[in-house]
Amino acid sequence: MLVKHIKEVTEFLAGDHTILKEVLHPSNDPIDINYSIAHARLEVGTASLPHRLKGSETYYILEGEGEIIIEGTTQHIKKGSIAFVPPSAKQFVRNIGQVDLVFLCIVEPYWRPEDEEV
Repeated sequence: MLVKHIKEVTEFLAGDHTILKEVLHPSNDPIDINYSIAHARLEVGTASLPHRLKGSETYYILEGEGEIIIEGTTQHIKKGSIAFVPPSAKQFVRNIGQVDLVFLCIVEPYWRPEDEEV
């Protein structure tokens, strides 16, 4: 069993300029899973840099309002939205709301720096 609290996870600026907390990752935690989960945040008026992953990425929006742009197609996202990004798709997220855009990023297979192109 593994239980964590988000307030106890260290925050850092990711290569795509998203503020991240790596919540579950098999390289950092004693778990045998093939995915990773990060808690992400974009401040008002900011956006992540365009990037692509070798694997898929699923976003679950916890707070705020924004846009996700996948291969040039824009979709509105808000609290409760889920967005799936296929493998190797160029993507980024933009906060268009009045509060921080907070979301979970589920990456499968688990995120590795060599699998991301920013």
